This record gives sequence, C-alpha cells and structure tokens, in this order.
Amino acid sequence: MKYKLLLGLLALASMKAHALDGVVVNDRGAPIAGAIVKGLNSAQAVVSDAQGRFSLPGDSDEIHVMAAGYSHRVLHLHEQDDGSIVVTLSNTVIEQVDVVGLPVHGSVIESAIPVTVLTGDSLRMQQAATLGDSLGRQPGVNSNFHGSVASTPVIRGLSGPRVLITQNNLDVSDVSRVGPDHSVASEVSTAQQLEVLRGPATLFYGSGAIGGVVNVVDNRVPMSSETRGEILLSRESVDKQNLASFNVSSGTENFAFYVDGFSRESDDYDVPVALDGKKTVVNSAEDSSGYTFGTSYLLDNGYVGISLGRLDREYGIPGHSHGGHEESVYADLEQDRYQFISELDLDSSWLNAIHTRASYTDYTHSEIEGGVVGTTFFNKSSELRVDLFHKEWGHWKGALNLHYKNSELEAEGEEAFTPPSESETVAMALIEERHFGDVLVQMGARIEHVAVTADRVLLPSIEVHGHDVGQDQHAHEDEVTRVFAVDHDFTPISVSLGAVWDFMPGYNVGISVSRSQRAPSASELLSFGPHIGTRAYEVGALFALHEENGEQHFALSDSDFDLETSNNIDLSFRKHEGNVGVILNIFYNQIDNYYYQGATGLFAESGHDHDHDHGGDDGHDDELPVYLFSHADAELYGFEAQGIWKLSERWKTTLFSDYVHAELKSGTALPRTPPLRVGADLEYSGERANATLSWTRYAKQSDVADLESTTDGYDMLDATVSYLLPVGSQDVTLFLKAENLSDTEARVHTSFIKDIAPRPGRNFTVGIRGTF
Repeated sequence: MKYKLLLGLLALASMKAHALDGVVVNDRGAPIAGAIVKGLNSAQAVVSDAQGRFSLPGDSDEIHVMAAGYSHRVLHLHEQDDGSIVVTLSNTVIEQVDVVGLPVHGSVIESAIPVTVLTGDSLRMQQAATLGDSLGRQPGVNSNFHGSVASTPVIRGLSGPRVLITQNNLDVSDVSRVGPDHSVASEVSTAQQLEVLRGPATLFYGSGAIGGVVNVVDNRVPMSSETRGEILLSRESVDKQNLASFNVSSGTENFAFYVDGFSRESDDYDVPVALDGKKTVVNSAEDSSGYTFGTSYLLDNGYVGISLGRLDREYGIPGHSHGGHEESVYADLEQDRYQFISELDLDSSWLNAIHTRASYTDYTHSEIEGGVVGTTFFNKSSELRVDLFHKEWGHWKGALNLHYKNSELEAEGEEAFTPPSESETVAMALIEERHFGDVLVQMGARIEHVAVTADRVLLPSIEVHGHDVGQDQHAHEDEVTRVFAVDHDFTPISVSLGAVWDFMPGYNVGISVSRSQRAPSASELLSFGPHIGTRAYEVGALFALHEENGEQHFALSDSDFDLETSNNIDLSFRKHEGNVGVILNIFYNQIDNYYYQGATGLFAESGHDHDHDHGGDDGHDDELPVYLFSHADAELYGFEAQGIWKLSERWKTTLFSDYVHAELKSGTALPRTPPLRVGADLEYSGERANATLSWTRYAKQSDVADLESTTDGYDMLDATVSYLLPVGSQDVTLFLKAENLSDTEARVHTSFIKDIAPRPGRNFTVGIRGTF
C-alpha cells in the first residue's frame, strides 16, 4: 500500500518544464569542472562540465553549489530573470561535504549545530575495524575502545543510549547501546562517508540522539545508474588482520544496481606490555563478513529503491575469559537488514518533495563460552521516516517529519541482565529555516510518545556484601524472586533555535540553543544481573537499595522516572576561505535527571568463575561490583578547536584540541570522561605521492568518579604514505599506515576494560585501493 501511494503521488506530480543554466568559476574566473549543483531538498543534482557549465532542471529559487577544494555557495534566485548565472567559488582548506543526515541543507561550515564529515581518502586512511576507533581522532569524538573489537563513539563525554548510530538515517538496530562489548552492526570499509552531529540531534532523530548522532552513509539504495566502484585490500601487522572489501554500482536508463561485500580476519592483537605473561590481549580476534544488494527505479523526479544486507561477525570479548583457563569466549553476531528509500521531487500546490525511509532489522547476538552458548540477545526492529518538504511559506523552507520506530529486545541465558522488553516511538517534528540577509535561522520542534513495556521483569534473589574489614560478608539474601510487569509511557518534547551569520566573506558565527528530552532506555530501567562487558552487576532505576536492621537489599523504587532533559547551547566561529581555516566550537550542556550508574560499594556473585582481576588472588574472583542506575542533575561543558594552514601548494598543517568537563551538580565527576586532547598533523600532497605525520597527546585524567581509577597521559605518533598509480581510466592507490610508532602503552580512560586491554602496540598496515 505504501509503495502504491508513493507512485500515485508521483503520477499526480508534473515536472517543472524549464532548466536553470549557468557556469561555475573560481576567483580568477577559470571554469571549475566537476562542481555539484542541486536545488534545495531536490533528489537530483548535476555536475559542471570541463568549461564549468551546467543545466539544472526545474526552477528552484535556492541552489547549492559545491566542489572539492572550494567553499560551498548558496544562491537565492528570487530576482533572477534570464535563468543564466555565474557562480564564483572561493578556495578553502576545510573539506566541505554535504551532510546526508539532515533534512535541511548543511555542511561543516553551514549548519547551526556542529557537524563533522569523514569521507574519501581521509575515511579510508582513518578507518578501523570498529566505528568508534574509525572516528576516535575527530574533534569532540572519542572511542570507548573495547579491545579493538566492539568500540563505539563517545561524543562530548556521552555515549550508550544517548548517542544514536544510524545507517542512511535509520537506526542501525543492534544492541551496541546496551553494552560496550556489543559490536556496532555496521561496516566502515564499504561506507561512503561517516557523519557526526555533535550535541542534541533530537529534532532529526528523536530522544535517543540527545547526545549526538553518527550516521554511516553508503550507496546501498543507489540514486543513479552511473558506473562506479571501489576495491580495498589490506594487511595489518599488530593482529595479522586481512581485510578485503568492494562496492560497485551501475545500471541502465531506468534501473540502478548496487552490490558490496567485505571479509575481515584477525588474531589477538599485540600490546607493548605483558598481560598475564603475554604481550597480547586475549579474546580480541575477529572473523567477519557481509554483503549488500540494492536496486532502484530511476524516475525523472527522483528514485525508489530497496536493499538487503547481511552481516556475520564473530569476535572475542576481552575481559570475559575464564580464570586460569584459555577457553575461547566470543560473540557470534548475525543481522539481516532490509531498507526502502525513496526521494521524489513534486510540483503539487503545497509540497516540493517527499523523502521516505523504512527499515526492518532481524538481529541475533550470542555469547559463546567454551563452545556453549551462554547468553543470546535478540532484537527485531522496524522503522519508518517520512519527510514532507513544503512549498516556501513567507520565505520559510522546511519539512514535516513523521517517525515511527518499534524495537523488541530479548536476552536469554545466564548473563541476561535485562528482561524481554518492547520500546515503541511515535513522533512528529517540524524543522524550518529562513535567510534574513546574511543570517540563516533554523528552528524546529518535536513531540514523541515513547512506550516501554515488559511483562517478565525479575527481582532476583542475590547476595550483596562489602569488602570492608569487619563488614558482614553476606549481609542479606532475598528469599524469593519476584516476577512482575511494567508499562511506562513518556512524552519527550524537544525544541531548538539556531542561527548562522555570515558577517563577512569567508567568516561566520553560529549559535544553537536547544531543550531536548529523552525517555530512559529499557536497560537503564529494568537491568538486574551480571554484565561482564562492563565488569559490573547492573541494577536498573526501577529498583532501590534499602537497609533494614543493618542489612542491605534491593526492592522496587518508589521514585518517579522523570524524563532526562538537556538544555544545551553551542557557539561556533568559522573561517572557511583562503589558506587558513579555523573552526571553534564551545558548548554548555545542563542536564536534568541525568541517568547514570553509581557505585554502591557492594559486590555480588557473577554466577560462574570468571577472572575479573579485582585485585589478584583474594577470594573474590567470582564477584562483580554492584552499580545502581540513578538520576540526578549534571552539567557538561567544553570546546573543540581546529586550525588548518596551507603552508604552500604541497604542504598543509592541522592543529586540533578538545576538552569536556562532566560532573553531577553535587560535584561528583561522571565516569569515563575523556581527558584533554591536543594534536597536530603535517601533510604533503604531491601529484601522485601523499604523506601525513600525526601526533596526539592524551592528558592524564585525574577528575574521576567514585571508585574509578585515574589514567596516565600518553602520546600517539602515526604516519601514512600513499602513491597513486593510474591504470587505464582507473586510479589505484598503494598505501602504508604506521600507528603507535613509539610503541607506547596507552590506557584509554573511556574504556570499561582499560586495565586489561590497552591500545595496540606498533602497527603497520599495507594495502591497495582501486576506484573506477
């Protein structure tokens, strides 16, 4: 029915009859070939020819022009008479790529909210086996580094259920937000670009994006029938990793086709220090593969397409090995993902375009110990997003967003720390923007209804005790296990207002003020059990710790479960033209009812003999510290700074720094907050040879939460070299990457397992990449 409705709308819409002709030139008047020209919110784009000429179908009154090495231009054509224009672009040292994950047009220098886009050669040279590690050097973004196998992004000190990870604007629908040992079900080696929206992105993605969004963009539903592709082969020394990946798209006049695939195998990785007598991190190997097929029907005013993706990933779980044994402990992840994407330009009386995205995901994740399945996670998720772009209303342009998402999460086994639950979201948002001369104003609002239901919530029978001298080692044991149902409804409301002022050519300042709300996740509310990935016994906010007659026990909490509310302000300064580029972001985020895990000082049995390294042979190897989810007011503030200087035609240097301070209003620091970081790159770009030398300093982190240890600072020194070999009409690049050249022992403060899994030692990667 949905497809028939879309095709019906298409049949009623008529294409605009004429075209906009023009030429793209640089500051010296020379034509720019390969510039991309498109109308606002249009699914269609054209590319300028060798003389810089283009012809854009339709009569859009706002067009966007972009080209590599040049600043974007936005042109308003209300007063254009003859339909022929000259677009002049100024050179820039800041890479400016359009952000796919925004319903309004935006790039690094045009958006009111801070964004980062990693694409092209930069993406391929920085990609790693995990999404978090691939982005770990972007300003404002860190990795929670879980032994190189399951690392996820940390944005401005926030992660887990506050950072949404999407694939082509739709939730990736795995269980990576439930635990740090759960891998993200998305592959970087076949992606076209990675997008990071820093700060609340709730207007576009919902309350699960209160801390930011990482959007993985690929071409699995192709937009054109142009033949192009990429192949990548590489080999790493530190873990003997072999990677092979490819993606190809092609088609006919009306049909486009896409296929990709990858395979990755690696051993346990080496480290500079001995861990239990070995200079390797046990259970850090991986064996993964996947493929995607997609096809689209191309229309005069857009496209309609579908895709099928399959991902299989087996990876070790560091910190989950049995004490005194070398039994393999690993995760077996399987995911089938179906997507439908349509972008149609319309010419109705009130709509410019309609963009529709839908997905269904069937995800299974088993944790296998000694060849036996211990715990299995299931997640079946469906999602639908519809963006209705309206005609201009009093010079306001924007879209009405309708959004539905349903997720059924279930865990079975001895470490199933959350009960089966269902989360359902229904939402509506309106996002608008308007130019007032040199000022772009962006504003919007979103209302959601979130329902979290579970019919088999457990209050288990456990023993909790402390380790203080003289303290009763078995203070209390619950006599019965209670089973009950819960049904919680929330109505998060989010609003945002932002502006970008181009106060002089090549400079702008931006401000974004937002109030965003988030419903607590099922795991934050309902958890009750051992979670080996976090090396903790987790208890959700549904429960409270009570003391009676000197004994402590858990019971149902009688407190309200309020919405987490973020009051955020972002200030940005950008210099984006010429040989020097500067981006400076300053943020302040005050959060009411921040849900966090607090140490209780108690311990509970994990359920079986795991070696968790809680201090050696002290009789407590099978115990986990008990952490209780609570909520309190918190504040986070900091900055991201980046400066780029083109020293000459061949040489460029980049300096960056970022910092976040995160604490509860009581003054207690939030755990695993990234330390101050500074870095510098020196780049050489020749006709065929390119090279980069990179240095990053991670400061000591001594501002820690209760019962959290400090982390020493360290320096990372990396280098890359590549050489372009033209082979016929194709480009083949040979490359060498060297990471951690000084073989430094590096403990990542944002990691749950920093004590047992430092970053890899010195690593060399050789590879070949071909594009056509």
